[in-house]
Amino acid sequence: MQPSRDLSRLLEIMAALRDPETGCPWDIEQDFASIRHYTIEEAYEVADAIEREDYEDLRDELGDLLLQPVFHAQMASERGLFDIGDVIEAITTKLIRRHPHVFGEKAAEGADGVKVQWDQIKAEERARKSAKRELQASILDDVANTLPAMLRAEKLARRAASVGFDWPDTASVVAKAREELDEVQEAAASGDKDAIAEELGDLLFAVTNLARHLGVDAEAALRNANVKFTRRFSHVEARALEDGVPLAEAGLERLDGYWNEIRKADKAK
Repeated sequence: MQPSRDLSRLLEIMAALRDPETGCPWDIEQDFASIRHYTIEEAYEVADAIEREDYEDLRDELGDLLLQPVFHAQMASERGLFDIGDVIEAITTKLIRRHPHVFGEKAAEGADGVKVQWDQIKAEERARKSAKRELQASILDDVANTLPAMLRAEKLARRAASVGFDWPDTASVVAKAREELDEVQEAAASGDKDAIAEELGDLLFAVTNLARHLGVDAEAALRNANVKFTRRFSHVEARALEDGVPLAEAGLERLDGYWNEIRKADKAK
């Protein structure tokens, strides 16, 4: 078996890995549920490579991500559910249907016009799916439960906002976030763990909406904050090592001093 630029070779390799007689024991043991978290992880690694602007790494991570639908499709094919051809046909059908201004006769004025048309088509698709299940259609129907919580919150709020259920301006969202923070403090004072968790969830939801109103990707902003915290804390660790002080024995005042060093240096840039 030799590497190739053709998708067909990747399909052959995946089929060989899943062969019950000669395949890889680990690959043979997998099912949809056991590899689903890999699909999510690979998508995040693609995003990470993009944010780092490491395009060689992006190429490799896209390959890892591509493997996931091939793996799922192979398992589905073995069970007679669908194959990779069905997956490709489904997405090509969807792309053609959702771009009538390119592949049909409808016109769309700029990117904003395309988005309006896209949302209308998706609403029709949700209605058809709900009709099949004999359920009332909801604009929230296809916001996946498995999305990261902050990303799902942003999508839920954006969908609700599309039909007018939204704060009128950013100041209103700021006020709501402050209100939720006050409620967190009240819950904390009560010592009721369930109430604290609920109010914290409401606060996080409000902050996510504030990011949306400000045109900021909340998920990306938090990832960037994580990166910044990691970098700054690494400085704290390095300074403690330099001073010969074990972290656990340094004390908050010393550690905070190290932290302020890197924080000040960052602001001076």
